[in-house]
Amino acid sequence: MCLGVPGKVLQIEKNSIGMPMGRVSFGGITREVCLAYVPHVQVGEYVLVHVGFAISTIDEQEATYVFEMLRQMDELGELEIPQPDDEIVAPEVDG
Repeated sequence: MCLGVPGKVLQIEKNSIGMPMGRVSFGGITREVCLAYVPHVQVGEYVLVHVGFAISTIDEQEATYVFEMLRQMDELGELEIPQPDDEIVAPEVDG
């Protein structure tokens, strides 16, 4: 089954070739997403993302509902797979 996962747009900027890209939060996990199909989207709005592309906008209530249903179905595991653009945070070392 192909799923679209709702996420909140945190940041928007153009990449090196002028493509609109965004940092999108999926329940606290952020990913870089192509926003070319939703050029009107603004920071703070929600998008439906499929394979790294935002394919439509969605309102917050619907996004929350869909995300919770996906969580209950245990369909969000892929979000936890490290991505090349993830920041690497070194563990703190005492002393």
